[in-house]
Amino acid sequence: MTAKETIQLSSAIATDPMQARIDAALSSAIEDKRLVGAVVLVARRGEITYRNAVGLADREAGLPMRTDALFRLSSVTKPITSAAALALVAQGRIGLDDPIARWLPEFQPTLGDGTRVSITVRQLLSHTAGLGYGFLEAQGGGAYAQAGVCDGLENAPLTLEENIRRLATAPLLYRPGTEWGYSIATDVLGALVARVCESSLADAINQLVCEPLGLSDTRFNVVDTSRLTAAYLNADPAPRRMKGVEVIEVFENTAGIRMDADRALDSSAYHSGGSGMIGSAEEFLTLLETLRQGGGPLMPASLAKEMGTVQTGNLELANWPGRGFGLGFTVLTDPQAAQAPESVGTWRLGGAFGHSWFVDPAQQLSVVAFTNTAFEGMFGQFTVDLCNAVYGV
Repeated sequence: MTAKETIQLSSAIATDPMQARIDAALSSAIEDKRLVGAVVLVARRGEITYRNAVGLADREAGLPMRTDALFRLSSVTKPITSAAALALVAQGRIGLDDPIARWLPEFQPTLGDGTRVSITVRQLLSHTAGLGYGFLEAQGGGAYAQAGVCDGLENAPLTLEENIRRLATAPLLYRPGTEWGYSIATDVLGALVARVCESSLADAINQLVCEPLGLSDTRFNVVDTSRLTAAYLNADPAPRRMKGVEVIEVFENTAGIRMDADRALDSSAYHSGGSGMIGSAEEFLTLLETLRQGGGPLMPASLAKEMGTVQTGNLELANWPGRGFGLGFTVLTDPQAAQAPESVGTWRLGGAFGHSWFVDPAQQLSVVAFTNTAFEGMFGQFTVDLCNAVYGV
């Protein structure tokens, strides 16, 4: 595939039982007030076989959801930044096992005892770099809170470079390569990508990913505010609209994640490679299908395959039973442990603002579900119902 060739998703939408099952899962989530609005796309063998927008993009304004709606991507940003890094590997500009200090000499955090260790590009991509997230620290604040590190979802008045500098002052949680921990590593990866490209991260991702694939919605700034959905948080009896900085405890006895929906509208917000982009469901599906089909103009098939190859060996992934981690997302290793109908080798991740997605290479299947409701759209019953609807179980 040449640089000018991108994955063209043809549409083959016809009546089939899967459509009715997905419609039912969406209707249930909307009627039960678990979701305010959602866009779901399914591609099989390179063709879109399901496309639907349901509910409201903005409940208070009465605006219906639309298939080209724009969403705060949160951690859906991670595979985009990861793909940009792999594109640099494909171009021979970085190596997976190169030490990142080669490009980020200012980022050399130490272990708790002061020992300096090396971190590789692969370890950033696979979240085995010894880093963590502030929202996963204990209540009352840990080292990241004390250093003023931003997780990337609040609108902190600092630059990417300053956030990385602060992160470097906090001790590593473990020796790189010996454990796995979901983390801010993709923000560091984004800083590396920007440094190698001698540009902003936004310009680097545009050059490495968006332009080759013809993606015009996927940006760090909102390209069309009329298409940006409102952001909601699950509450009783119905989701409530997010206002200002929300501090939400994702896991018991943790500091909680700081989310600011207005960050998406601030053009001066720093470019978080782990959570800062805005985009549409169909454009993200284009990226997933490009990777599933061999990397297209971004990278050779060998690197696309490496992205979906478990990098973590037998390391246990907290909160992800039956899964390992590849280069940018989880990879299913044990469907029974994961209680999932997906095939071994399925890629999966989500986003805190209410998104889930998965790619089942064995079934030539990609599914994207973007919602405007946290956290139901990321790990609520809807994600289970949607997956079961796709597989007919």
